[in-house]
Amino acid sequence: MTSFRRAGFTLLAGTACIALSACGADDVASPGTGGNVIINPAPSPSPSPSPSPTPTPGVTPASGCPTIADPQGLTDGGTITGPTGTYRVCVLPSRINKSITLTRIAGLLYQLPGRVDVGTDGGATASANDTNVTLTIEPGVIIYANTGVAWLAVNRGNKIHAVGTATQPIIFTSRDNVLGLNTDSSSGQWGGVVLMGRAPVTDCTVAPNATPGTAQCERQTEGAVDPAYYGGATPGDSSGEMSFVQIRYSGYVLSANNELQSLTLEGVGSGTKLDHIMSFNSSDDGAEFFGGHVNMKHFVAIGAEDDNLDTDAGVQGKFQYVLAIQRSGVGDTMIEADSDNSVDGNIPRQHTYLSNFTFIQRSTIGSDKAAMLLRGGTDYNMSNGIVISPDYTCLNISRPATIQAANGAQDDLGPPVFQSVVMQCGTPTYLGTNGVTDAQVKAVFGAGSHNNSDTFSPTLANLFMNGAKEAAVAPVDAHAIDAFFDTTDHIGAVRDGNDSWYAGWTCDSATANLGNGNSCTSLPTD
Repeated sequence: MTSFRRAGFTLLAGTACIALSACGADDVASPGTGGNVIINPAPSPSPSPSPSPTPTPGVTPASGCPTIADPQGLTDGGTITGPTGTYRVCVLPSRINKSITLTRIAGLLYQLPGRVDVGTDGGATASANDTNVTLTIEPGVIIYANTGVAWLAVNRGNKIHAVGTATQPIIFTSRDNVLGLNTDSSSGQWGGVVLMGRAPVTDCTVAPNATPGTAQCERQTEGAVDPAYYGGATPGDSSGEMSFVQIRYSGYVLSANNELQSLTLEGVGSGTKLDHIMSFNSSDDGAEFFGGHVNMKHFVAIGAEDDNLDTDAGVQGKFQYVLAIQRSGVGDTMIEADSDNSVDGNIPRQHTYLSNFTFIQRSTIGSDKAAMLLRGGTDYNMSNGIVISPDYTCLNISRPATIQAANGAQDDLGPPVFQSVVMQCGTPTYLGTNGVTDAQVKAVFGAGSHNNSDTFSPTLANLFMNGAKEAAVAPVDAHAIDAFFDTTDHIGAVRDGNDSWYAGWTCDSATANLGNGNSCTSLPTD
């Protein structure tokens, strides 16, 4: 993990000088005359004009912070100045106790001063004691973390409603990003966004003897010093909605050996709506899912330094249109599914379905030893996918429980399933570990059947758009696998150059040009 730079910034308490500096050449009269002035018959030389003031670039600060419904209100934190201009800073309270709306105001940023809780944890089951707080964030709002240990915690029984648009995404980022100190390799500068729900989980940690998948089975958020519990017995639980959201430069270590990532979903139920979410340069995973019943479409992970899609603790997950691209020589896996441990036979067993994905694996190092690691008895179904890993093993499967035959009594759907998945791999192509052989992994993938190939030569354009060879691969009907999925006429996340679901609401970097004209190292100014 890269180190967190505690770069200072200037807080300006007054606004008079800001108001003046906001004036451009057209707003301030120039002392020049614009020509000769005849005072007497003899002409007098025209005075040399003084230069007009240089306009302050970009954004000018809002005059103050808006009023919110929570009695604690927003604290005026003065101003912060970076290369895109100067902004009013409005500091969120450490706990939001009433439903509030963060409105988009020109020249204004909202700040996470540390851990910010949305409501108070209502426990594993709904009750009259629930605080029922909803944090609503308007399109175009930018929220930045003022410190490495800052993170947003949406507690059980409360919700987030962060719904941006394709032209005005919501951005969560770091102070260094505002100050213009970041590069395309910066990471790990704050915690991230965490949603905690009441859907079933396994690997009970709060009460280790509890029955997995019940309301008594709860877990504590990794890295949280204070209680941040999740889990329950409500599969359809809702933690709200997130759409058209960027989460940049996250993954700070909150406690020894524990760090968050851009987006952490814990016991989140199927009532939660998740789509069009971007993770940029997380020092841990792009997104990690602990249990719950999670559905998500249109996920972009760029530059994650650990795994891109990490699923654990009995998650029942469905993901479609996933684009994951690593920085060169950085990162671990595209997929890390579950954990090998003493409780990996817990029920509910992990069932994860993934369709229409494009993985660009640029790392040749990592503890998981391959672009994709399936372990812990996980049941995994992958369809319509492209895996580009020319210098690294493509698939590692660990433990016989992960490839054992279907068994309803153990909630086991059988070995992992691959359909219309093509791979470009390093040597060896397959790796079996902890009781699984390389040959068994090869047999599970099934190259040459179900439109699968492990000798694919890609023709991708602009790094990730399907070309002629990708278009020639017949897709499987993912909707027939599960009604959540769309039926598509292509494999991969991006059909071709005319498919632009990823553009506009994301940001660009040296790692991946997504066609936005807006760098991840800068803030948007429109």
